Amino acid sequence: MNSMYQQLMQLPLFQGVSTEKITELVEKLPFHFLKYRSGEQIVAAGDPCTHIRFIVSGKVRLETSSSRLKVSLEQILATPNVLAPDYLFGRDTTYPFSAFAEGGCGILQLLKGDYIKMINTDKVFLFNILNFLSSGSQRGIAMALAARDGSLEERLAMLMNVLVAPGATDVVLKFKQKDLCSLLGTQRTTLVSMLDRLSEQEILEYDSSEMRFLDMDALDALLKE
Repeated sequence: MNSMYQQLMQLPLFQGVSTEKITELVEKLPFHFLKYRSGEQIVAAGDPCTHIRFIVSGKVRLETSSSRLKVSLEQILATPNVLAPDYLFGRDTTYPFSAFAEGGCGILQLLKGDYIKMINTDKVFLFNILNFLSSGSQRGIAMALAARDGSLEERLAMLMNVLVAPGATDVVLKFKQKDLCSLLGTQRTTLVSMLDRLSEQEILEYDSSEMRFLDMDALDALLKE
């Protein structure tokens, strides 16, 4: 039981909450702990986001694809992280990605209605989710500005900043070159020159159909220069 409480207190939307409050919630609300085998699907893109889902053990692979362009993103989220809490509320409440267990994982899930009850029990829960949602909203505004006025490096950095979940690793962008050029608003020769520069800085490595990001912090720093 102590191990379960420790897992809960490490979760991003639980941080700062007292042990007493968590004990009270575990006794009152139906928390479900689920185990998934390696490769097993947890959610599919387009599924309704009816639960809030936390990774409490192992890793999860997220796959996001464009409906129009041949561009897709893969990334790994490990414990302690949460799957798309920004899609629990708002106009679009369906998952933007498919999620699969990477080597086996454990998921804690709670119904949306029960999560709302939990938020109402302690202001810390409310502040945590509001901070998360506000951060996502601010990234979207920065993306819109960079797409219009920024350099190609900045546009790529902002695209990844929006698409990549906080704390994600093993980030791989797969693409057809003409579609990626369309997405970034550039020509192939300019795209390749930009990728060469980022490769020389060891921010990423790439070939004709994918780029693998080696240093997401360095990529994000391009937006702050």
